Amino acid sequence: MDSATIIEIIGYIGSALVLVSMLMTSVVRLRIINLVGSIIFAGYALAIRSYPTAIMNICLAGINVYHLFRIFKEQRAYTSIKTDRHDGYFSYLLKNYIDDINIWFPEFSLQNEDSDIAYLICCESNPACLFLGRKLQDGQIEVILDYATPAYRDTSVGSFLYKCLAKDGYRSLAFRQKADKHVPYLIKIGYKVSDDGSYVLSLSKTDRQS
Repeated sequence: MDSATIIEIIGYIGSALVLVSMLMTSVVRLRIINLVGSIIFAGYALAIRSYPTAIMNICLAGINVYHLFRIFKEQRAYTSIKTDRHDGYFSYLLKNYIDDINIWFPEFSLQNEDSDIAYLICCESNPACLFLGRKLQDGQIEVILDYATPAYRDTSVGSFLYKCLAKDGYRSLAFRQKADKHVPYLIKIGYKVSDDGSYVLSLSKTDRQS
């Protein structure tokens, strides 16, 4: 394979990554993938001496670095609202996000759930997390829904929510649904696999990862 073909392949990879980044629902993933794609495409543009294209992609990479820095450094001011599954605004949010919710929680249904715990987490009045649960014995909650809206898909909103639940007297969470896309988050936030195959999270500060 000659060098010209290799350079062309590199250009295709960079272009593909930039396009794929536009499909991401997570702002952080979008920025990271777009950053990598921009860097690769800038290298390709320099190799073929297309300097305007190179300058544009270098600028895009800089913009992505700037926004990622802000995302990771900013201290988000979350607020917790105890609510009810049938509260008007909460119900509206569930219906509004239901298509995306079912991507992450395929078993969740607006018609078939019997939650008795509901929390809405907001960030500067913007909805960041919708939480539904069912009370079990000994301060445990069975998680029905723990959905973060696209702009808040990092562990910060989850950590805030779990601190609120611990403050309200709950001791642990149990997640028993089949939700393959949600499992990496569960592991990252500190859930452990129990003997029955469910995922369990202790809400004590000593056991939970932040």
